[in-house]
Amino acid sequence: MTHANTGQTAGLRTPELRPNNPNFSSGPCAKRPNWSLDGLADAAIGRSHRAKIGKSKLKQAIELTRTVLQVPDDYLIGIVPASDTGAFEMAMWSLLGARGVDLLAWESFGSGWVTDAVKQLKLENQRTLTADYGLLPDLTTVDFSNDVVFTWNGTTSGVRVPNGDWIPSDRAGLTLCDATSAAFAQDLAWDKLDVVTYSWQKVLGGEAAHGMLILSPRAVERLESYTPSWPLPKIFRLTKGGKIIKGIFEGETINTPSMLCVEDYLDALEWAQSVGGLDGLRGRADGNAKTIADWVAKTPWVDFLAVDPATQSNTSVCLKIVDPAVTALSEDDQAAFAKSMVSALDKEAVAYDIGAYRDAPPGLRIWAGATIEQSDLAALLPWLDWAFSAQKTALSQAA
Repeated sequence: MTHANTGQTAGLRTPELRPNNPNFSSGPCAKRPNWSLDGLADAAIGRSHRAKIGKSKLKQAIELTRTVLQVPDDYLIGIVPASDTGAFEMAMWSLLGARGVDLLAWESFGSGWVTDAVKQLKLENQRTLTADYGLLPDLTTVDFSNDVVFTWNGTTSGVRVPNGDWIPSDRAGLTLCDATSAAFAQDLAWDKLDVVTYSWQKVLGGEAAHGMLILSPRAVERLESYTPSWPLPKIFRLTKGGKIIKGIFEGETINTPSMLCVEDYLDALEWAQSVGGLDGLRGRADGNAKTIADWVAKTPWVDFLAVDPATQSNTSVCLKIVDPAVTALSEDDQAAFAKSMVSALDKEAVAYDIGAYRDAPPGLRIWAGATIEQSDLAALLPWLDWAFSAQKTALSQAA
């Protein structure tokens, strides 16, 4: 941590220390500790991704993913276009429609999948189970004779499913899980999941534009036995002649990947192994989340957006301002108060990009995934108190 420059805002002295890394964005997320461009020196740039070296690196990325994420041996892992969005839409367009579908949504991205299913795919036999920000839908009401679409961790609400116990092993339908802010930080119940997607730029801090698609044997069986009634764009096609295109899951990508991004993903996976693999990554995220939770417990002006502690995210930590002077304001003025805090922290270069997601309630969102150092979060928290006090002072002076 570095020492702060002495300064004052609204008469308040700034905290003594600053985070060494002020990048707390929830995506793209902070690079791994000690990351540098030197880690990309071995990238297969200027080479075809279909050449031996390109295929080798793509296959290595798949194999390391399986090792670090502890993906079962009979699940397929593919690198696909367009980040997590592309991977999840590929799964929805290719798999849904064979039976009814339950759509779960409790934040922005889950709501996006509902829109895709209802308005774009126009699925007839579907029902939507929703909850307000901070809550989960009633998971006991999910009908697993249907396919089920859900996010494991609500990136914009900081609310996650606590575990996979609510999903039966003998389900008839498939489970399609957007796990982009959960993979590498939370326990994914692989035996309960048929489709899992994520993107490199989340927990491992990789580069954007590439998605990961992981399929269970049950999902593969659906792909080979069901043909959707709608046309599939080329980048969504996972089968040919009624059979899975195995090359996609062996490093033969549908479109042209960035080999620089691939190299960066390999660097992140190798770092993950160096900190203890999946257990080490989860431990880092849990430790970071606890640092924030301990501060919230003793700080009266702030609370978690997630109502139930069992559902609080250990990656995308969403906070709301609960001070009575702020909650008495209109929603627009509450949003302006939070944005003023975010702006002050940005100007001091101690925290970048920590405002609540545009569709979420006013507040703060702090990434606490494995690439964040616990010491940086500890240094950040006094700055949050400083920014709140400064804006509250300004509010009282304006009254």
